[in-house]
Amino acid sequence: MTPDLASRSPAALGIKGLTKRYGDGTLAVENLDLEVPAGSFFGLLGPNGAGKTTLIGAVCNLIRITSGEVSVFGNSATSMKARRMIGIAEQEPNLDKFLTVYETLLYHGGYYGMDQAEADERAGQMIDAFDLSDKRDVEAPKLSGGMRRRLLLARALLHRPNLVILDEPTAGVDLELRHELWSYIRKLHEQGTTILLTTHYLEEAESLCDEIALISGGRIIARDSAEGLKRSHGAETLEQVYLKTVAGGRIGLAAEAERQARSRDMDPMDLGDEPE
Repeated sequence: MTPDLASRSPAALGIKGLTKRYGDGTLAVENLDLEVPAGSFFGLLGPNGAGKTTLIGAVCNLIRITSGEVSVFGNSATSMKARRMIGIAEQEPNLDKFLTVYETLLYHGGYYGMDQAEADERAGQMIDAFDLSDKRDVEAPKLSGGMRRRLLLARALLHRPNLVILDEPTAGVDLELRHELWSYIRKLHEQGTTILLTTHYLEEAESLCDEIALISGGRIIARDSAEGLKRSHGAETLEQVYLKTVAGGRIGLAAEAERQARSRDMDPMDLGDEPE
């Protein structure tokens, strides 16, 4: 997408003042603002408990937010139009244990308003695209972990969403499958689909994403390209940026210092203690 066109298009994702406090008092996200441009490949990085899952839940209308606004291509996230624009591949597989690969995709198409013929055709396309032909009539519990990941992504893309949310899409998969998924995701982005990626693999985010936002404690604490983040934080790697910001303080910096010391065959104790 050209910069001029992007400037005239509504943001793929617009979040203003998002706050979510759960019933037990836990404040998961506080007054969070985030805009993801249409056509971008956007990474969201942060530790467990940082607020990523809550943010995704708000975008997909899976949770009731405490305050704030969430829009998808200019439409309220609570609207049916917005829901049809989103495809999500969850971190934890939530596949129906009684449905085969084909039935999973067919029923998903029906949920999004496809008629039988269209859903059948699209299911076949996704089965071919993700090399699931041999597993077409196999029930989800009998699939390997890698095959379940393929099915989750195929299901997320079945209804041709404008915004695809990938929550740890390559967690626990082998190297070969990871590169296969990366290749497919890149092609999807080249076709104009906006992608929001969460991952703990920093090299994955650096390789794929145009922009990266770091989230911690329910707040966005930094945002830029990978190169921009490294420059602004005086770091050589995205890992160092992460340790200085998200991990933060003495814990993150001490871990990085210890790692560097080991790489130089030095005793970390030689580095000395920081003053209190």
